[in-house]
Order: sequence, then structure tokens, then C-alpha cells
Amino acid sequence: MALHFVIIGGGPAGNQAATYAARLGAKVTMIERDIVGGAAHLLDCIPSKTMIATGGAISFSHRIGGMGLVEAPPEVDIESLVRRIDGIKEHMRTDTTELLRSQGVEIVMGSARFTGTHTIAVDTAEGTRTINFDAALIATGTRPRIPDWCQPDGEHILTTRDCYPPKVFPESVTVIGSGVTGVEFVHMFASFGAKVSLVVSRQQVLPGKDPEAAAILEDDFLSRGVRLLKGARATSIERVESEDGMPRVVVRCDDGRVVESSHAVLAIGSVPNTDTLDLAAAGVEADNGGYVTINHHCVTNQPHIYAAGDVSGKLPLSSVASVQGRKVAEHVMGLHTVEHRHLDYDKAASAIFTEPEIADVGLAEAEAFALGRKIRVTKVPFATTPKALINNDPRGFVKIVSDPATGVVLGGSIVGQHAAELISVIALAVTANLTVTDIVESLLVHPALAEALAQAAE
Repeated sequence: MALHFVIIGGGPAGNQAATYAARLGAKVTMIERDIVGGAAHLLDCIPSKTMIATGGAISFSHRIGGMGLVEAPPEVDIESLVRRIDGIKEHMRTDTTELLRSQGVEIVMGSARFTGTHTIAVDTAEGTRTINFDAALIATGTRPRIPDWCQPDGEHILTTRDCYPPKVFPESVTVIGSGVTGVEFVHMFASFGAKVSLVVSRQQVLPGKDPEAAAILEDDFLSRGVRLLKGARATSIERVESEDGMPRVVVRCDDGRVVESSHAVLAIGSVPNTDTLDLAAAGVEADNGGYVTINHHCVTNQPHIYAAGDVSGKLPLSSVASVQGRKVAEHVMGLHTVEHRHLDYDKAASAIFTEPEIADVGLAEAEAFALGRKIRVTKVPFATTPKALINNDPRGFVKIVSDPATGVVLGGSIVGQHAAELISVIALAVTANLTVTDIVESLLVHPALAEALAQAAE
């Protein structure tokens, strides 16, 4: 009899685990309570990147005057944009569902909870169903964190998930949180013409990222009229009525500063969706934040129960979740007994879809200095490449971090157009232990932004 593998959560981790395990011969059941494809993926990531792409087109229209064209600012059609977002989400949901079913995966829509070490109860529209399993994967993802001092109303005080699809574009908006999600929202709303304020709890946006990259992004924000409230932490958000009867939102900070706008968006992190799973019934351990504790195989303290994706507390990236899901399927089906490479989260590439884009991978310059590690850092501005001048956008740079003794590429960061694509070259080099010479001797395209990679590797 085939091993019965039950997966709770239909996001990137769950989907990869399901399709791969099914191809390897497992009987797979997937339980999903919201949307096949993953709520965070299809209700957060895809809509936000779709709107950012539209905002990018608006931003590009402001640069065409330098490309021999007459500038003609476009007008936003909200209904058309909503149809575009919904169309992309539905296309991806349908493709994912069809792929799962083509592999023989049973999809059960409902809310799951453990009732034992090998049993799960699923509350469906038809009633409660009990499922026995040999192995299980927890891939339930996360949801936006809401602090005690704020009560989102879904209209003017918003979580990130309340922003899609857009009902209206705010006249003004205050974004609380200057991490990856927060700065993407600042970029998106500013592109659509809103007056934006950003509450920055530290002295730099994107804390933990390359300070030079953060500085370029801050300059871009300031050039677009974004107000940066550095060193401030929001302590309250309240909705008030203005003199003209229109609702306004007031954000108060711990240093006494106050910001008023038509809307406010919370972008201060996420919490794991584990509170309704009854992990204790299965004997599965979680940390104090509710994230499921796993080892390098994504195995929990129960050897037949796994966790992957954002709920595992590792890097909250869809790409990481997908690879985790595949690794889980391999482990469930016993393939880890042969040569098996563990995931190295320190080598995961990430990107921030602002303008300009920011991407990085591997060892960061500041991190190396903090560790006292000897490194070689080379940096090339895009302004030196013909393609950047052709594109009328010379902003940003390529930075490569390497071992001075061996030339092995240890990491890098890119700021500029198509950084999310270009970082793949450095990511491959980091993962495969390639040297800067390997990049230099690659015959890259001319003219192309990738030429900056070879220049930085020299």
C-alpha cells in the first residue's frame, strides 16, 4: 500500500511537496482552507507585484522624455487593474489546481487540526472528516501581524492583505514598517501618485540590508516626495473625521511625531498560522512565536511530521518554500538515504521590487566585517554600462564579495533595473562555489546590464 502523505496548506511549499511526492509514488492528500496556490502567494505577493509592475510603467513614462519621446503621463483605470490582478490570480490558481489533480493529488477544502500523532480532523462545508496519515507536512504559512495598539477596519486602516484588489487609490498614505514589504508599498503608492509617509523605526530603511543599497532607495523616495520619519515607532493608529467630514487616519509615534493621511498600512511582519492546528495533539513543538521547529531536513520533533514555508520560521520567500517542499518529499520517500544536499539558507537570493530594484545573496559586506572575515569587495556602477544609458536609467550598482585568497564568490548585491533577474548569476556562483574568474570568462551579451557583473568580477 502506498504511503499516505497529508499536506496542510496549498502554497508553494505544499504544492511542490505534493506534486513531487505523488510522482514518487505516494498517496497524497492536500488540505487547504483558503485558496489553492497559497493565500500569502496569491493574495499578497502576486497582486502586489502586479501593481508594482503597473506603477513601474507609470514611472517609466516619466523617463521617456530622455529617450526621444514626448512625455504623456498615463491615467490609471482601477477597474482594468483589478481585472488584471484577478485574472493573473485565477490563471495561477487554475494551473496549480490542474497540476495537482493531474498528479493524482486529492484536494480537500477545509480547516485542519491534529487529533493525534497520525490523525487529522478537517472541518469542511459538508462536515468533519477524519484522515489518517503516515507522514504529514505543515505548510500553513503566515498572516499579517496586527499589534494591540491598532484595529484595522479594511477601509482606511489596512493590513497589507487589505490592499488588494484596490478599491481606491489613497490620496495620502502612511506606511508603518520599513522592511521589505513596507518599502515595496511606499514605492507602489508613490508610483500611483499618493503622498506617502514612512515610519522608520531605525535610522535606515531596510535594516540589515546593504547600507549603500538602502541609501539609493532613500534618495529615490525623497526625490518622489516621500516623508521619512526615522527613529520613530508607531504607538497608535486611529480613524478620525476631518472638518470636511471625510475620514482621516492619525498615526502617533513614540517620539511625539504625528502623521495624518487618508489611509494607513501596517507592514510590521507576520505571525504563523499554527494557532488552530492543535499541534499539541500531535506532539509537535513550536517556538514562543508559534513557528514550528524543524531540523535541516524540515523534520519536526515528530519524525514523520514536517514543516516548510513561512510557518517553519526560516526565510519567508516563496523560492525557499518551494525548495523546502521538494526536499520534504524526497525525505518522506526515502531519497535522503542517497547523496543529499541540505538547504543552505545563507545562500538564498532575495529581491525587493522597488524602483530601483534591490537584490542580494550570500555573505554581505557588513556581515563579513562584523565577523572579522577577510573579503574582497568590488563595485561597479551601472552608469558605466552602455545598456543602462540606452535605458535612460543609470541608477544603481553591482557589488561582488569574494574570498581574496581563492577568488570564490561569497555573495553580492545589485541595485538597479532587473536586479531580481541579474542576481541569479551571483546566486549560482555562490551555490556552486564558482570564482570571480568564472564570471569574468563567461561570454556575456553586449550591450546588456549583465556586463556590470563581469566588470565587478574583474
